[in-house]
Amino acid sequence: MASRLSTFIKNTWGKEPMLVVSFTIVGLTVLLPILSPETKYSIVINEATPYNYPVSLQGNGNMPTMHSYRQYPQGPSLDWLKSL
Repeated sequence: MASRLSTFIKNTWGKEPMLVVSFTIVGLTVLLPILSPETKYSIVINEATPYNYPVSLQGNGNMPTMHSYRQYPQGPSLDWLKSL
């Protein structure tokens, strides 16, 4: 199978080198983002970023004031990002 593939590529390179180059570029375009370390870090950052951010409630005078010391649930720490 490998010899048939190498013979095919060798014959194709001899007849149509631009096709081989274009298919190689397309293959690299598909594979390189998957293998990139930037993909790993972007996934980690997206998982650590919360979807919902706490917002202050608009008081109409009947509600008690919301204190700023109220604790909201926090996601994973992004301290590893500072060390890059």
